[in-house]
Amino acid sequence: MMINTILLYLAPVMVAYFLGSIPTAVWVGKRFYNVDVRREGSGNAGATNTIRVLGLKAGIPVLVIDVLKGYAAVALAPVIAALFSDEPLSAYLVLASAAAVVLGHTFPLFAGFKGGKGVATLLGVGIGLFPAAAGTVVLIFAIILTLTRYVSLGSVIASICFPFLVIFVFHSPNVIYSGLAVGVAIFIPITHRKNIVRLLKGKESKISFRKKS
Repeated sequence: MMINTILLYLAPVMVAYFLGSIPTAVWVGKRFYNVDVRREGSGNAGATNTIRVLGLKAGIPVLVIDVLKGYAAVALAPVIAALFSDEPLSAYLVLASAAAVVLGHTFPLFAGFKGGKGVATLLGVGIGLFPAAAGTVVLIFAIILTLTRYVSLGSVIASICFPFLVIFVFHSPNVIYSGLAVGVAIFIPITHRKNIVRLLKGKESKISFRKKS
């Protein structure tokens, strides 16, 4: 019984961390382009830098897989927990799994603990827990990106809007999940603090969607 209890809380979190640790940008860059994206562009192992360095053909698969990592982490949590207990899944365990997958993406075990900023993976978590709010922030992000071509600006503004959408527009009944939404609005600006400084100084790079040679 004690072992089952330990596994109930440990297994979903560990699976989430390992999912997050899949360094999509690093593996795609090295396998297909012989390029470590962490040594090019912004040095970030995420979809944006992959697009900047290698182009959309490489960046879109990275984006999709990184989103799926976040979605899978919260979707698998109840499935894994059900293997060890018949009790209803604790919202705290889902919260821990969400945090673990983002932590894995940011500090990936399989890539020397140097990963991305977690935006795409958090989007996947959002789609799993708050699909309507997540869809709305994607729209907000797309509008800002279209108008400015600043991915960082779109990410920061969309993340700040997220908890307001979750709590006041779509009225999430779960206080713990609402706290996660607030955490997103804090986490993303922190991981983008250097980008914010560059934006204020007018030195932030704009994204280009031109095909890379």
